[in-house]
Amino acid sequence: MIKKTGMILIAALILMNCGGGDTEATKEAAAPKLSPDGLTQEQLKHGIGPIGVLTLGPQDEVLAAKGAEVFELKCVACHKINERLVGPPLAGITTKRSPAFIMNMILNPDEMVKKHPEVKAMLAEFYVPMTFQNVTEDDARAILEYLRTL
Repeated sequence: MIKKTGMILIAALILMNCGGGDTEATKEAAAPKLSPDGLTQEQLKHGIGPIGVLTLGPQDEVLAAKGAEVFELKCVACHKINERLVGPPLAGITTKRSPAFIMNMILNPDEMVKKHPEVKAMLAEFYVPMTFQNVTEDDARAILEYLRTL
């Protein structure tokens, strides 16, 4: 019995030292693959910030009306709907970007401008980085709902 238990213990130790345990290779394989910018595939698709994947339901007209008001206060200095101003035109943006990406851009523009490759490309085209407008998550969600109406 002792001989058999000893053999099992030795086999377990060999496996742990020869790739059977948590080695760097298994940890690396389990880690998410990163882009050259150090972003995960989720961050590339949905942006960098507090919003993860966001699934939208039917359009909420009350929320969209609130979003139009917030947009008028916070966004029109730099954005028009159908033409370039300081920032890009926003018509059709909800067909080009995920809902989470749009909200993360509103809520976390500094980090998005510094780290996200598509936002860096926009900066190269528009020259002026988007700045945070002291918008809450609720306001950002309302702006998103308004943008869905465009």
